[in-house]
Amino acid sequence: MENITAQAIKLAEFTGYQPGSVVSREIIRRDVGTITIFAFDEGQGLSEHTAPFDAFLYIVEGEAEIMIEGKFHKVTGGEFIILPQGKPHAVKALQKFKMMLVMIRG
Repeated sequence: MENITAQAIKLAEFTGYQPGSVVSREIIRRDVGTITIFAFDEGQGLSEHTAPFDAFLYIVEGEAEIMIEGKFHKVTGGEFIILPQGKPHAVKALQKFKMMLVMIRG
């Protein structure tokens, strides 16, 4: 990844939408965790899965449906939700949306 340190970047502009796709772009990768920005076209998503670590999911813009252990949460721009380690979760774009995912290992 290119060097992006020591400069201000608008998170919403860090990656763009692509029709019918989910686009991801890693911002930081370290042994202790990662920060990744995603752009989801309307109707796109990530199927149910689990992760071995807690994750912080922040909606930058738009609206998403986040399912955690069978319970659905509507999350909109400016809101966040925690994805607990080992708990099944899924993501679906109710409209185009961008999210930042911070995965903490350990």
